[in-house]
Amino acid sequence: MKETKFTRFPLKPFLYEGLKSIGFYEPTDIQERIIPRALKDVSVVGQSQTGTGKTHAFLLPILTKINPNIQEVQAVITAPTRELANQIYHEVLKLTKFCEKEEMITARLLVGGTDKARTIERLKQQPHIVIGTPGRIYDLINEQALFVHTAEMMVVDEADLMLDMGFLEDVDKIAGLMPEKLQMFVFSATIPENLKPFLKKYMENPEFVQVNLKKRTASSIEHVLIPYRHRNKLDILDNLLQIYNPFLAIVFTNTKKMADIVADGLSERGLKVGIIHGDLSPRDRKKMMHQIRNLEYQYIVATDLASRGIDIEGVSHVINYELPNDLNFYIHRSGRTGRASYTGISAVIYDEQDELKVSKLEKMGITFKNMDIVDGELVEIQDRNVRKLRKRTTSNIESEIIHKVRKPKKIKPGYKKKLKAEIEKQKRMMRKKSKK
Repeated sequence: MKETKFTRFPLKPFLYEGLKSIGFYEPTDIQERIIPRALKDVSVVGQSQTGTGKTHAFLLPILTKINPNIQEVQAVITAPTRELANQIYHEVLKLTKFCEKEEMITARLLVGGTDKARTIERLKQQPHIVIGTPGRIYDLINEQALFVHTAEMMVVDEADLMLDMGFLEDVDKIAGLMPEKLQMFVFSATIPENLKPFLKKYMENPEFVQVNLKKRTASSIEHVLIPYRHRNKLDILDNLLQIYNPFLAIVFTNTKKMADIVADGLSERGLKVGIIHGDLSPRDRKKMMHQIRNLEYQYIVATDLASRGIDIEGVSHVINYELPNDLNFYIHRSGRTGRASYTGISAVIYDEQDELKVSKLEKMGITFKNMDIVDGELVEIQDRNVRKLRKRTTSNIESEIIHKVRKPKKIKPGYKKKLKAEIEKQKRMMRKKSKK
């Protein structure tokens, strides 16, 4: 069997087996930088885009430091969505199944939308690790069913999303009940100003680790621009999906209302479409995620909840039906594909009004391929910047020349012919200047 390079870290032996079982043999950049610090009890702020391996960057040191002989809560891991908490929980289960019976590490998933009374009953024996959403964790603390005062490690995952969704207050309350000597791991795609007071309150001299700041998206992702050109946008999307024939595609919209419109439109065109947004009930969301993981859908329409809080395996294509107002979300969206050793495509259906956003994305280091649908096929077309330049050098320059050519008070016969000749003369002069 292939040897794992994780042996360079002093982890518990069962973790090497767990890593091999999930096909992890070489640490990612963020794992290389965070694991040694975390094992030395250092608090860390990790700033990285999605898909960099941050989950195992905190799980591996936490599982190494847990004392299985003390049956009390030793680590609390908070996540902004139930789906993300569920994913982290299942990663813990994959790693801990190689524990010896006498060294078994226990974990509990605590999220809303589940039977609270049953959860309280199960908490009669406190787990070593608690993973869940801040609201449900704090609720169970208030019920005196969960005791976190013994835990010396805490993770705040997707901290900027926690802030956006209004969950940081609950995280603050939970952290306030934990020991003063608290090792904290905060992971966030961005570090907004409103997050800094929280970091300062609980983290004394934390180490900041930034990953992939220069390279905003993975090199395995091809970014494609498809012009709208006043056609039926749903028809463009439908054609695009038929041409790509993806293993699994996520179509992103900016609002729940638009997600419903797009999903209904694709369904009317005969496609079986899944949908993920905030208006789904907990039960419907759980059912939808189960169906997606069972590959019952080839196409998913989603709002940005899915770009940050949900990890869906096997996404081959991301289609931006609308570009987000916060362009960092484009990075998160495209990061859903091209993961691990796979390639992916992130396509944008854009209009002239999106020009500023596209230009900003290019300044952020994203290189787009200009393509269009012609006779049912995707073909490469001239770069939109070249087309813009050509428009400027014909119509705009021509009007500049006409301005220069003085119009006589009384128009004489042959004026138009003379004007045309003068325009051509001025154009030749401009071309000569540009060559110089």
